[in-house]
Amino acid sequence: MQYRKFGRIGNISALGFGCMRLPEIEGADGSFSIDEEKAIPLLRRAYDLGVNYFDTAVGYCHQNSQYTVGRAVKPFRDKIMLSTKIPLSDCDNQGYFRKMLEQSLSRLDTEYIDVYHFHGINKALFDDKILKFDLLKEARRAIDEGLIRHISFSFHDSPEAMGYIIERGEIFSSVLCQYNLLDRANEEAIANAAEKGLGVVIMGPVGGGRLGGASALGEKVGVRSGAATPELALRFVLGNRNVSCALSGMRDLEMLEKNAAVAGDETSLTETEFADVNRMLSEIEKFRELYCTGCEYCLPCPKEIRIPEIFRAYNLANVYGLSEAAKQQYAHIASRHQTGTASGACVSCRACVKKCPQNLDIPALLKKAEAALGV
Repeated sequence: MQYRKFGRIGNISALGFGCMRLPEIEGADGSFSIDEEKAIPLLRRAYDLGVNYFDTAVGYCHQNSQYTVGRAVKPFRDKIMLSTKIPLSDCDNQGYFRKMLEQSLSRLDTEYIDVYHFHGINKALFDDKILKFDLLKEARRAIDEGLIRHISFSFHDSPEAMGYIIERGEIFSSVLCQYNLLDRANEEAIANAAEKGLGVVIMGPVGGGRLGGASALGEKVGVRSGAATPELALRFVLGNRNVSCALSGMRDLEMLEKNAAVAGDETSLTETEFADVNRMLSEIEKFRELYCTGCEYCLPCPKEIRIPEIFRAYNLANVYGLSEAAKQQYAHIASRHQTGTASGACVSCRACVKKCPQNLDIPALLKKAEAALGV
């Protein structure tokens, strides 16, 4: 296992265990519980392989993840970093912070939390919840009392907002954000965070599963084309020297062993290879046959067709060679349409064409998407 500098916190394993997708059992009444006969050995095997960062949250696995993670890491609790999060949607007073912290400490059955995140924040939540109710003061108090060792935030907003939050939250020791081969928007913000001394943990290194299957992406970028797509995706994230750790929600031992092998390879991607992949991805994007910006000016469609979603699926196949993921996404879009089809309801009224800033022939492109991705 590689270990990297984790900002001011210490050293962290290049691979972290995201405890959002632990194996579950559905009961006859529709309730869910974690299959601990599988989950606990899985988490402990991760520790054996060198993983020292385990990340959970209140709502993960139908609100059961914290209990199981706490039990799993009990034998080596002082040798790992335990990360969890405070949800902010229901926060309406300053005391909410301590209430939720104590709940998590109890569920995890631990005396302290190594890295405590404000969960899924954006600029609005930072201003309207964290600053409004002075939650950073509460976080400092908890640190002084030894209940938290470090405070962090998981992030969902524009890259500019990340800098805004870091500048106003001097207490933050790390950030958790999205970054992968398909979504490099945060790359500069990640570099800025690292430069300011924060550790950087990445969620979604395989693009929420879109990079989890077979594809021609390796051939398109021309680097280590023999690597499976998930392996290439993880190597790319770890090839960014500003990244401290990549989180993966591993469901089984096979996935864990494969990811640990990649994270144990100190030559994940050389700096030259990383730069080459970035350059090739930028070149690929320039030659999109279908350059939909996702502005949604084409909506609403009279037939309720989800035009930008369909075009995003089409670009996964056409631009990145992710045909399997594209077809799955297209089928999901179709399943949500009242006619059971993604594009077939189009009657070529061309109302969308008149509104498209890119002057795309949307009806013709919808037919092309249907031909490429439809069943």
